[in-house]
Amino acid sequence: MDLQLDGRTAVVTGAGKGIGLAITRALVAEGVHVVAGSRTLSAELESLQSGGAVTFVGVDLASVEGSTRLLEVAAARGGVDILVNNVGAVTPRTSGFAAITDEEWASSFNLTFLSAVRTVRAALPGLIRRGGGSIVTISSVNAFLPDPTVIDYSAAKAALTNFSKSLSKELGGKGIRVNTVSPGPVQTELWLGKHGVASTLAKANGSAADDIVESAAAGAETGRFTFPEEVADLVLFLASDRAGNVTGADFVIDGGLIKTL
Repeated sequence: MDLQLDGRTAVVTGAGKGIGLAITRALVAEGVHVVAGSRTLSAELESLQSGGAVTFVGVDLASVEGSTRLLEVAAARGGVDILVNNVGAVTPRTSGFAAITDEEWASSFNLTFLSAVRTVRAALPGLIRRGGGSIVTISSVNAFLPDPTVIDYSAAKAALTNFSKSLSKELGGKGIRVNTVSPGPVQTELWLGKHGVASTLAKANGSAADDIVESAAAGAETGRFTFPEEVADLVLFLASDRAGNVTGADFVIDGGLIKTL
């Protein structure tokens, strides 16, 4: 299927690794130029940048200035057609709710929720001037599958999904579509890395990280984690005109982890 994305410009946050990197690669493969926001220039992003398909912008999206700087670079290239809000972080709270400080709550909401709010605000004038576009935000099944181990992350993702739905109602008449994608566990460093979710939970429980991963995968009907490339394919479809009348929707990609309607 030709997604007809060739020649467009996308902004991707958290583009240096994991889902964000997979989305960046997939967009580049479709002929999209990606303005990639990340704190560091990963080797993978550097390779894409050297080929001319990516403009790397070193920004901290936890800061108020980060989103503005990122969209200024996109504007200087002529504007943005697609915005992918991907940046976020999760810290398992193995000591329970009462141990989570105000600062930790604020940090979770700032990066996972408010960074997207700021990035949309910065992108909106340009999208309106261009007559429309697509905003795709990476949420999580934890938006509606609350987990006390990631209680602050779950709350921030729920806010993100709610925000996106509300935004879709305001922007639909302006030709701007707003959708969310909610993955279950994804095969990335966030889950599988040295300091990822599995390793952190294993240390707290006195178990092996592989056992944590196996248990999490077993919760899906497919018996495995989602690949980041599978999330990227879904994002590209939503970003394209093939999904031209799809807005205000949330798409779950979890291998059947969620058992309810």
